[in-house]
Amino acid sequence: RCYTMVKNKEPRGVKKMHLELRKVQIQNIAFGEENAIRDHVLYLNKDSLTEEVMKDKRIKKVDFDIARPGESVRIIPVKDVIEPRAKLEGDIFPGIFKETMEEGGYGVTYALKGCAVTTTGPIVGFQEGLIDMSGPAAEYTPFSKLNHLVMVIEKQPEFDAHEHEQMVRMAGIRLAAFVGQLAVGQEEYESEEYTWDSIGEKYAQYPDLPKVVYVYNCMSQGLLHDTYFYGRDSKQMVPTMITPLEVMDGALVSGNCVSPGSKTTTWHHLNNAVIEECMKKHGKEINFMGIVLNPLMVSLKEKYRDCMLTIRMVEMLGADGVIISQEGFGNPTTDLMLVCQGLEKRGIKTVIITNEDAGVDGMSESLPDSVTEADAIVSTGNSNATIMLPKMDKTIGVLSDVAKTTGGNVDSIQDDGRLLIEIHGIMGGHNLQGNTYLGAITI
Repeated sequence: RCYTMVKNKEPRGVKKMHLELRKVQIQNIAFGEENAIRDHVLYLNKDSLTEEVMKDKRIKKVDFDIARPGESVRIIPVKDVIEPRAKLEGDIFPGIFKETMEEGGYGVTYALKGCAVTTTGPIVGFQEGLIDMSGPAAEYTPFSKLNHLVMVIEKQPEFDAHEHEQMVRMAGIRLAAFVGQLAVGQEEYESEEYTWDSIGEKYAQYPDLPKVVYVYNCMSQGLLHDTYFYGRDSKQMVPTMITPLEVMDGALVSGNCVSPGSKTTTWHHLNNAVIEECMKKHGKEINFMGIVLNPLMVSLKEKYRDCMLTIRMVEMLGADGVIISQEGFGNPTTDLMLVCQGLEKRGIKTVIITNEDAGVDGMSESLPDSVTEADAIVSTGNSNATIMLPKMDKTIGVLSDVAKTTGGNVDSIQDDGRLLIEIHGIMGGHNLQGNTYLGAITI
């Protein structure tokens, strides 16, 4: 038999990744008879919120509260912060709610800016933190500038800590998607459009600009230290090439109780400062080639494997330079340093973002691991620095849980009601994707 290969007369069309992000500004939240957005105010009906959350039968009780910028309000312990979002067509947070899923990064996505769904309740682990809406702690976190719909969840008694974490995380994501639907159809919004080309096309673009890749380290250590990619636990993954548009569309979801100051909440994933800056500079100062998502594992063998694969993918993307962000502290610094060392040895200039744990006096060793190749470091400050916080008029959650949070202890609550805590304990206080007001300089 003879077979003849016939070339197609017309090349198959390639669907470019294109995302329109429609930002609807929210200036206040109030409870009311209906769910609606009017004059930049988000009105929410408590009964409908409760009905949505109580679909999970593992939840015994749920209540809702509101915290606004400038109020004398403290939220503790905070588990996750999620920006409400919705798709014009399809599902936001793909892979979370259904067995089937659509690829993120396409179509029209609505985002409610200026507000968040924030989850709290009895503490699960020991690493949740606080958000103060006013006072000195408010100056350390972008979360004090948001209007918060706070969800206080109590679980049924028969479920353990891991199921508790999972149900709280899912409840927050579900409620953020539910509230986000109110944005669909809003006529007043700010629109930003993004297009993402194939690697081959991107490689040929802007030949005079340095090609930059972002290595996105994500917590994947289990024991309440998890991240979810399209609904899959990242500790079951190897390093993966992803696009920034997928991240903007909710492909990454937080599911961890890592140190609150350096924790990547779901809000941080959706508003990743490194991605936003790389997108702004693309075609002007750099050629942004893409992202390698690197799971931060526990064992040394897994770290070596993932670092090896991350370095290989960065080389495949043709990078001249790399930015690496961290999540958490302690042994995740080893992953950070191994990738940095491997890239530098291959001639790829690398900048790392990390915090420092230099003790309350700033005199201790700042990092638990280091390599000589890590000579370009962006520091988000000393997380052990202490701060005295005033007593708040209102606490949403359980104030005594500060004794079990990172940065707090049994002596944190003072006799006069003030609170002594390390920067570690402020949610987003030294975020390692750069979305923070805290930093450091060399003197």
